[in-house]
Amino acid sequence: MYTVAHIENDYTEKFGVPRQSGLVREVTSRIVFEPEFRNPEALRGLEGFTHLWLIWEFSEAKRRGAESSERAGGGSAADAESGDADAESPAGKCDWRPTVRPPRLGGNTRMGVFATRSPFRPNPIGLSCVELAGVEYDTADGPVILVKGADLMNGTPILDIKPYIPYADCRPEAKGGFTDENEFAKVKVVIPAEIAAKLTPEEAEKLQAVLAQDPRPAYQRAQERAYTFRFSRYDVSFEAREGVLTVTGVRLVK
Repeated sequence: MYTVAHIENDYTEKFGVPRQSGLVREVTSRIVFEPEFRNPEALRGLEGFTHLWLIWEFSEAKRRGAESSERAGGGSAADAESGDADAESPAGKCDWRPTVRPPRLGGNTRMGVFATRSPFRPNPIGLSCVELAGVEYDTADGPVILVKGADLMNGTPILDIKPYIPYADCRPEAKGGFTDENEFAKVKVVIPAEIAAKLTPEEAEKLQAVLAQDPRPAYQRAQERAYTFRFSRYDVSFEAREGVLTVTGVRLVK
């Protein structure tokens, strides 16, 4: 297996990464190829498609034993079906767990690892569908692909890129199992004017979209408390009260 590229975006830590691809279109990511793959011929015909599949590595997923998983750890994606894997591993070389506890179900219900998108898998491989926003050929990094809606953390290794083909990949009749009954709704987000003034309009729009997905773990959503996470160039603080997330501060990280 070869790492063909890495992703670059504003998701500098796992907290705040969308739980699935396509949920936050406001954030644009750059796919930067490794030097040996910076051949523009490899992208011939790509711009005829509107969406792509990214196959990538959960490079930051760490097993946490019996500790409750606050974030879905992948080298990136923080999807709603992730969770800690605290069952015993079977004997053998592959360190895997047959069940996980999805945060979408409150972190207490076990589901089979192959019925979830947990990053704790026999092979730490993720799959995301993203929107193709453009291709830049003349950059210092060689040809770069721009995409929207990625659920990968900054720096995530990408193993392969394939076009999304509607007639084969779209299944409107498909059912989503337990996720259909436990879909997360967006929350109201307030960014006070004095704080928004410290951001560019684009940064404020992206922060609004990320927080609207409610990055808090499911088991904390009934609590009122303060949070801090890093997004783009800032350490962002917000409070959760009565189902509303209010940004209380942004500090530029030097």
